[in-house]
Amino acid sequence: MLMETLVISPDFTIEDIHKVRENNYNITKDMTPQERRDYYNKRGMEVHRQIQERKLQKI
Repeated sequence: MLMETLVISPDFTIEDIHKVRENNYNITKDMTPQERRDYYNKRGMEVHRQIQERKLQKI
């Protein structure tokens, strides 16, 4: 699975949202439903971990 680096503007515009959605679609379009769930759960857990780390850094 080849993933290009997604370039998002510093202002995070509507066009950026469209780019992110299109990129996610292209990555997951050939996955089975279970593979897709696993893919999003893994990414979600990583984001959750990063949020928790940042909270701990602020304390």
